[in-house]
Amino acid sequence: MAEYKNPSVLVETEWLEQNLEDKSLAIIEVDEDPTAYEKGHIAGAIALDWINDLQSPPLREFVSAQQLAELLGSKGISSDQTIVLYGGNNNWFATYAYWLFKYRGVENVKLLNGGRKKWELESRPLVQDEPNTSPATFTLGAEKPEYRIFRDDVIARAKEGGKAWVDVRSPEEYRGELLAPPHLPQEQAQVPGHIPGSANVTWAKTAKEDGTFKSADELIALYEAEGVTPDKEVVTYCRIGERSSHSWFVLKELLGFENVINYDGSWTEYGSLVGVPVEK
Repeated sequence: MAEYKNPSVLVETEWLEQNLEDKSLAIIEVDEDPTAYEKGHIAGAIALDWINDLQSPPLREFVSAQQLAELLGSKGISSDQTIVLYGGNNNWFATYAYWLFKYRGVENVKLLNGGRKKWELESRPLVQDEPNTSPATFTLGAEKPEYRIFRDDVIARAKEGGKAWVDVRSPEEYRGELLAPPHLPQEQAQVPGHIPGSANVTWAKTAKEDGTFKSADELIALYEAEGVTPDKEVVTYCRIGERSSHSWFVLKELLGFENVINYDGSWTEYGSLVGVPVEK
């Protein structure tokens, strides 16, 4: 059986519960619904709001490296600690934060396998008390621009054709029947569809019922069936870049693909561009 290429990027729920008092760890919860933290969270965890903490309005852009370092330091997290990220819905937004952290140069970061879902299924304790923290110093490593692709390069790749793309949205979005997940507003992009040549490997197919990732063999088979192999440069995209971060994590961190790039502009941007290739 194949093994994950980088198993150390994951920690298991049992291990984390046994190490909650370890001061070398910093636990961060990032959820689609920021109020989930208030209802109960892993002891010692701090919350980051994926919109208000990680975005930099009025631009559609993330906080800068300096802003991220200041944010983490203000939450009492130092660069000497190992960050463990987790969240709900198969770690949907936790992997979004993971990708952003790695892009901005956070070096010591891991993901709780199964996230909040598995933790709750196993009836592990949740608390409502927020941890008392003191400001710390967080120093980032080098940014990794190769983890992110922007509009102009996306357009050039799409027009050139013959490239590997993974559209991680639902089949309905991929086929152009919806512009967003059913529970979200549909007025996101001007046109429906997908980038020509994209393989539709829905992000949630990479997880088991308990929220943990499928085995390496299962993941390899899932992508190989759609022609997505490690010899190709792969661009992942979705609607705003969060689901595609989850697939980026699977391909880059778990399967060890050398060239995986997340297009966080995703369909909200691409589907509103004028004159670019679109398929349904």
